[in-house]
Order: sequence, then structure tokens, then C-alpha cells
Amino acid sequence: MVISERLFHQQSLYCQPETIYTCQSSWISTPMPDLCVMSHTGKAIELPDETLQKLASRLHGDLLHQESNAYETTRKVWNGIINKHPALIACCHDQNDVITAVNFARTHNLLLAVRGGGHSVAGHSTCDGGMVIDLSRMNHVSVDQAARVVHVEGGATLADMDQATQAVGLVVPAGAVSDTGIAGLTLGGGIGWLRNLWGLTCDNLLSADVVTADGQCITASHAEHPDLFWALRGAGGNFGVVTRFTFRAYPLKPDVWFTAVYHDGRYMKEVLQFYREYSATAPDEISTAAVCGQFPPGSRDFPSELHGHPYVMIVGMYAGSVEQGQKVMQPLRDFRKPLIDFSKPTTHLEAQKFFDEDYPAGELRYYWKSLFLAELSNDAIDTLVDHASRQPSPLSGIEILYSGGAVTRLDDDACAFAGRKARFLIFVESNWKEAQDNDANIAWPCDLISALQGGTEGSFYLNFSSTAEEKESTMRHNYGNKYQKLVAIKKRYDPTNLFRLNQNIKPS
Repeated sequence: MVISERLFHQQSLYCQPETIYTCQSSWISTPMPDLCVMSHTGKAIELPDETLQKLASRLHGDLLHQESNAYETTRKVWNGIINKHPALIACCHDQNDVITAVNFARTHNLLLAVRGGGHSVAGHSTCDGGMVIDLSRMNHVSVDQAARVVHVEGGATLADMDQATQAVGLVVPAGAVSDTGIAGLTLGGGIGWLRNLWGLTCDNLLSADVVTADGQCITASHAEHPDLFWALRGAGGNFGVVTRFTFRAYPLKPDVWFTAVYHDGRYMKEVLQFYREYSATAPDEISTAAVCGQFPPGSRDFPSELHGHPYVMIVGMYAGSVEQGQKVMQPLRDFRKPLIDFSKPTTHLEAQKFFDEDYPAGELRYYWKSLFLAELSNDAIDTLVDHASRQPSPLSGIEILYSGGAVTRLDDDACAFAGRKARFLIFVESNWKEAQDNDANIAWPCDLISALQGGTEGSFYLNFSSTAEEKESTMRHNYGNKYQKLVAIKKRYDPTNLFRLNQNIKPS
């Protein structure tokens, strides 16, 4: 992870609550030959031109194939290690398009991926040879300021939602990288700068409009289809395509205090012990992370004498007055002399973009692992310090996120999310540039998580985990006594496992 000082410029609002999203209906832009498309069983199926033209004519959006002008840019996803070529991409304009695409995929037994923001580190939002339902054009956000309710389409990003809500002084708890898709974030849980005060993103979901595997659109909430609503909050994209989310929002003024202070990595153990003790008594308005990394060689953001030197950064936001935030977060800056201190008053919108530059789309290869820990023991800290010294890429890092407050006060059975009672989330991120370095950068996070797993329940965070987490035994272990309930819900809403490109829960 490369962290640099942020300029915190205020950006223009491009998604106001009253904005109406429009898209011109279009037919497929290039003539289609008969196509071989991959089925969900791995068998190639030939779809004639007539069948494809009929599908294209029923979409308000576009149907792309490999000869389409927009195919190459549309097929690419955020993670540079994922390089897949779907046979068809249905760029949906509205919910009816999603229904049409789901029905087509089911009728023809196609391998199907669903793309919201395209930010899946595991690459679940695309596939080779199959069909992708792309929701990126469905990014409208509407805000009911009086009711403090926000409606978000399935292709919207955090930036879309944050700018719409902050325009009227509201906020929905979300993640911490602005181009993350709301859909994947919510369905996996949603951990961000407001978690300790107002909970996870999925904790603030009021309802979801879902296109299920049989092509029906249903609304899931506490009152309607409560079993599906329970599963959507933390078990990923297993149960359908969510075309609209409805969230509870909270009042938050634009100006906040943001702490970003680098301590000398030679004292990593001491810093992490201090972070552990500070977090245990911090008010709920504070949500933070400790980041272990290296100052990257050649960076112009840091003094040259620090290049290659290890650091521990403590970063976080206070959701309240700037003055109070500076006061209560001051110990994070003062307990020992820092190498660099970028702490300052800023806006919530800019705080949400603090990490954006560190995760460029398509430029880096990403492989991540995660693990929830009940406590951050001294032995765990020793393991983290040891592995931090051996990270193969200077762009990588280890994040330790403390969760308390609203996250842990909610009953663990309230929804499918696993790891609610854990106090710490260990997030190990390998970020690198060259394919020749793949093996070392994939092995490093796996080795660290394996070293930490003794004595833990073994739950992980879906949104911070790459492809190795897809085994059935891993999913069963992750959800524990919730797993059989999830299997039953999967069987009810997706009995043929049409939605299988995810951290999959099989319907039997």
C-alpha cells in the first residue's frame, strides 16, 4: 500500500438527489456471428445470430460481443491480474434489462457473472466465455432528506452515493475507497470510517429489490422475504441481482477531523500494542486502522531518506466536530515522535478518497486475504511484525482494523455477516505490477493468514478475500451455524446455482 499526502480538494457534485439517469436505447452496434458461449457446466453452446439479435432488441441498453467497439473497455475490471473475455456483456439500462438478461442466461444455461462496480478483488464480476450482466449504467442515487432514506441503484459507486447524500448533509456508512461498488460492498458487509458509530453498510440496509434466478423481481426487507433479506446482508451475490438498495442515512456535517500519522516501523510492535489499547477505549465516533508497510522507493511523496524504510501508519476519522476529533485523536500522534504527520481537518468526501490513489484500476495486480481475530494478542502482533518485514512488494501492506461500538452491539444472528463479534480484522494486501512476481505476492498473504489462524474461529471478510476462499469447506467454516440456513435460502431462490460466480454457497 502506497500512502501519500492528499490534497483534499472539494469536488463538484455529479450525482445530485434530483438527477434523473437517462440512457438512449440502442441495438447491438455490430453484426453478430453465431457465437459459442460457455454454459455453467463448462460445455460450449452455439447461439445463432437470430437468437442474439432478438435478445439485443429487447434490451434498452446494449449487448456487446468481442467484435463490438465498446467491448474491450467494458470487459476490463479493476484488478489487473484478472484478464477474462466474456462472450456476451449485457449493459443494462434498467431493471427490465436485468430481468431479460437473467431469463436469457437461465434459459440457455449460460455461465453468468454479475458486475456492479467491477471492484471484486477475486474477479467474480467477469468470466471467460460466459455472459456478464453489467449494471454500471444503473448508478442513480435519490435521497429523501426528510425521511433520511437513500435509494441506490445496483451499479452505483461509493462516490455516487456519498456525493448525493453529503449534498444534503447526510451519510450512509460505507467503505473507504470511492470507486468501490455499493452492491458488492453491501452484500459482503461494508466496513468503513463510520462503522463504530453506525455499523456496517449492510446493517443500514432497509430493503433490496432483487431479480432472482427465475426472473422475478421481489423486494426483500424485514417485512417481505425476510429470509432473503437476512442472507443478502453478508453472504455476497449468491441469491440474485440487486437492482436497488434502500438505506438508512444519518446527519453528518461536511467537515471532519482525519488522522494520518506515520510512525517508525522499527517500533512496529510498540505501535500496534498502543493502537490496541487506544482502540479499546476510543469513542464510537472514531473508526481507525493501523497500516504496516514500506515507504516505496522512488516516491516523490516522501523524503528520499525514508524510501524502503518500514512504517506503521495510524489512520482514521472522527465523525463529529473537528475540534473534538482533533482532541480525542491527538494521542495517536503524540505517544511517540512520528516520522510524518498528515493529519488535518477535511471533508467526509475527501476522507472517503484518501486511499483512492493506492488502488488504481487496471494498473496493479491484487491478491488479498483477511481474517477476523477476537483479540489482537502479543503473539499475533509478533506474527504481523515478522511477516511485514518480508512483504515482497513495496506497494503491499497489512491493515489492522478495530471494530466495536455499533458493529458488535448488534446481535450476531441479525444477518448472515460472519465476524461481527471479532474485535480486529486483519487485512493482508498484496499489490504489485509485474506478472513475473505473481507467485511470491500470492504466497505472502496466504502464509501470514495461515500463521495467524491457530486459535481463531477462522472467519474472513468476503470483500477482502481473493479466489482461494471459494471452496465449499471454507464457506461452511466461515459461516459456522449459519451455513445450513444459507444453503436452504439458496435452494429456495437459486436452486440451480445460476449465481455461482461468487464466494459460492451451493443449494445442496
